[in-house]
Amino acid sequence: MENSTQVTIFTLSGLNESKTNKNIYFAFILLLYLFMVVVNFTLITTIIIEKTLHEPMYILLCNLCFNGLYGTAGFYPKLLDDFLSDSHMISYAGCLIQIFVIYSFVMCEITILTVMAYDRYVAICRPLQYHSIMTPLTVRKLLLFAWGYPFCSIFITVYLIFRLPLCGSHIEKLYCDNSSVLKLSCLATTLNNAYGYIILIAQLAQAAFIIYTYIQIIKACLKSIEQRSKFMQTCLPHLMALINFAFATFFDMLYSRYGSTTLSPSLRNIMAVEFLVIPPLFNPLVYGLKLQQIQRRLFRVFARDKVTQM
Repeated sequence: MENSTQVTIFTLSGLNESKTNKNIYFAFILLLYLFMVVVNFTLITTIIIEKTLHEPMYILLCNLCFNGLYGTAGFYPKLLDDFLSDSHMISYAGCLIQIFVIYSFVMCEITILTVMAYDRYVAICRPLQYHSIMTPLTVRKLLLFAWGYPFCSIFITVYLIFRLPLCGSHIEKLYCDNSSVLKLSCLATTLNNAYGYIILIAQLAQAAFIIYTYIQIIKACLKSIEQRSKFMQTCLPHLMALINFAFATFFDMLYSRYGSTTLSPSLRNIMAVEFLVIPPLFNPLVYGLKLQQIQRRLFRVFARDKVTQM
């Protein structure tokens, strides 16, 4: 435990190369964040207001968009504040909270997408039993799993970080993350790493379940034109969201594990935050454009606004 100190402040170095154009970056990030909030909030309120959308698929979509707002709230306000400041620092408590929010956002995204895959599997492979299986009680239980499991898991992750004495306070990233803080530990992080592998195995199990459901869905679609139409309308947006999220988290994993200081700062930053940019922006746009019931409701709202203005 050499040179161990009680760390109260962390310094972040991700923006050190952006000082010359920080006003331009600030304006761009602010507009991007506001756009994310608007598109996600629009889809959420549309689903809540429209009673015909109170079905399992749309309820799960509403939760997916809410998770996007939750995750981005743990990153963008702090990033925007850093653009306005010459020193990029975060308190120890703030760092742990940011880790909790960002990592629970990622895990909630995975669990919600897993539950959505199950919903689409039942809808296409067992359509006659859909309403008897996906009852309101079942949906509530699935949502409890989708939110409760990630929050409990990441709470343990943060606790395991909290118990470690630290021998440094500098993080070479735009935000606090688990691996960066563990590198500052004065003690061995064997327990943290072991727990991380347990979470990874659980996530791989969810990925295997999603793959299994889509194999069954594709088999069912090959037998029926009606099922193929349902796949294109409801499963394709979900599949696109899955692929998008998988690529975004894959880039972050590559950066965390193998990121090199030889890469340009801009490229490192893009790789580090892609999962906080693309999914929250991509999901509401794809679902809003692909699902006809949501399209009709949005067109109805905009048409009503135009009539009111006239």
